[in-house]
Amino acid sequence: MCPQREDFARTVLLLLQLGHYAHTADADQSFIEAIGPSLAASLPEPPPGLFPPGYDPNDGPQYPGEGR
Repeated sequence: MCPQREDFARTVLLLLQLGHYAHTADADQSFIEAIGPSLAASLPEPPPGLFPPGYDPNDGPQYPGEGR
């Protein structure tokens, strides 16, 4: 696996594990609130080939509350 794909996969895995931890009975909410945004901000660009050619993640229906 190329380094870019490894970084992306590792960060997604950490976000998934944090989400799972957040639903446990003794989860530390302060930890979750501090680490979650940091992990999300560190998420690298998706590796090439993850989405189909021409895919635009900003294209789609406007949902209530969105200010596009």
